Amino acid sequence: MAILYSPIQQRAFFFGNSTAKHKIATSTLQDLHLPTQIRCSSKRDDDFKSVESFSQFKELRNVACGILAVWAVTAVSPVIAANQRLPPLSTDPDRCERAFVGNTIGQANGVYDKPLDLRFCDFTNEKSNLKGKSLAAALMSDAKFDGADMTEVVMSKAYAVGASFKGTDFSNAVVDRVNFGKANLQGAVFKNTVLSGSTFDDAQLQDVDFEDTIIGYIDLQKLCVNKTINEEGRANLGCR
Repeated sequence: MAILYSPIQQRAFFFGNSTAKHKIATSTLQDLHLPTQIRCSSKRDDDFKSVESFSQFKELRNVACGILAVWAVTAVSPVIAANQRLPPLSTDPDRCERAFVGNTIGQANGVYDKPLDLRFCDFTNEKSNLKGKSLAAALMSDAKFDGADMTEVVMSKAYAVGASFKGTDFSNAVVDRVNFGKANLQGAVFKNTVLSGSTFDDAQLQDVDFEDTIIGYIDLQKLCVNKTINEEGRANLGCR
């Protein structure tokens, strides 16, 4: 049967049948107090006498469990976002210079052996040491990259809230799932750049070059809401 009941503080969803249970749990969900729990079981009731009726019931059960699972994950997601916390600022005296090496593992998956903390670092007009580097999952808030050459960088899942990228060249870069909230990107170049999943809430996007930018339809709709994008930028993006 599919059961939804509340309130019970549990930290995982359970999907299973009479012979096995599969527990889905992540490090993020372990820290949450879920208001509900979904438990799906295929225990056969005495009322189901025939294989045909049981098969129909099983199919209905699977559909119900799927719907409930989607509802539960959707309900939990805002809690994860609201509880996001950044680690303390690194005390490594060479933390800014680590950008010139970048992350040697993970890349597009944002996996790293040590956090790449570039917060408050100044890379203004850096023309050689950032090009082509992997800065996946880097913490970049309040850093300065004005005029820097960041062509071909991999910046997946970076956190760049409040950072400054005025005139920064991101051509041919992978800049997906980056948080550019309140960042200053005036005159930045995203030519042939992957921007899928990135967010630009309250970012300054005057005179940004979006020629041949690679971006998903939903992400494009969100980006086009930004009123600071000029007419040429909107035309290149295909904003309606």
